[in-house]
Amino acid sequence: MASKLRPVLGFTVALLLAAAPAHAEPLTILLDWFINPDHGPIVVAQEKGFFAEEGLEVFLIEPADPNDPPKLVAAGKAELAVSYQPQIHMQAAAGLPLTRIGTLIATPLSTVLVLDESPIKSIADLKGRTVGFSVGGFEDAVLGAMLAKHGLALSDVKLVNVNFSLSPSLLSGQVDAVIGAYRNFELNQLAIEGRKGRAFYVEEEGVPPYDELILVANSAKLDDPRLPKVLRALERGVQYIVNHPDEAWASFAKHKTGLDDELNRRAWRDTLPRFALRPAALDRGRYERFGAFLLDAKVIKTAPPVASYAVELR
Repeated sequence: MASKLRPVLGFTVALLLAAAPAHAEPLTILLDWFINPDHGPIVVAQEKGFFAEEGLEVFLIEPADPNDPPKLVAAGKAELAVSYQPQIHMQAAAGLPLTRIGTLIATPLSTVLVLDESPIKSIADLKGRTVGFSVGGFEDAVLGAMLAKHGLALSDVKLVNVNFSLSPSLLSGQVDAVIGAYRNFELNQLAIEGRKGRAFYVEEEGVPPYDELILVANSAKLDDPRLPKVLRALERGVQYIVNHPDEAWASFAKHKTGLDDELNRRAWRDTLPRFALRPAALDRGRYERFGAFLLDAKVIKTAPPVASYAVELR
């Protein structure tokens, strides 16, 4: 998919840059997925003109494949990508030239999710049950840590790959629980379907807390003067969201057709308190602890120094 995306992305960016005002500095941010409330600070900064006031013309691009944006930034095809803290650890261990420069969502979003009427009242009740997952490796490690806290192992559950059909697999009874469901989306999807869910939060069940969504740049281009400007605009975006949540929602909802729906309205409400109030700030201890967790879980073979893949730009 990446080979198909690169020429399309290049053509799209070229068209957008041609339309940029002559006085503005163009910059591309590749999103991790289609635009949704997780991207609130970016969209609000765009809609309220905070990027423009920093002299930037920012182009937001939704990927054809969510795995491609960090790779394209590493290849120098775009300035920034929205990614995830767990991924930057794995990418750093693999030697990819990527560096975290900012945070969008400052808490985990992932959960183990069950239906409220399920007999599963604690993680210990997963023994002998079927658990659906979307992304192997990291989610296995998270579930393994959660189970270990209750004296269980991955061998005590049956894992089934449900791709990204987390809510449907629960509703259909295909699985008893899912790992990787987002507390701001899948819980609301179930509620909209008239079913109540129960979430077990990973950071309360043996997994070190981490930043869910981050911004990554090419490690060789950290001196780009546009990067601090992006972070300043994002901080203004977050401040506007906190101070004016209803007006911020209206700005977000008008950004693109289809955003103003019930799921996004509910997700916006649940995501708002999780936005990073200081996007540029870096908690090195948090990154060290999570790197050690991934190393212990054998998700990565080495844990590079935090300074080699995460910075706080001035």
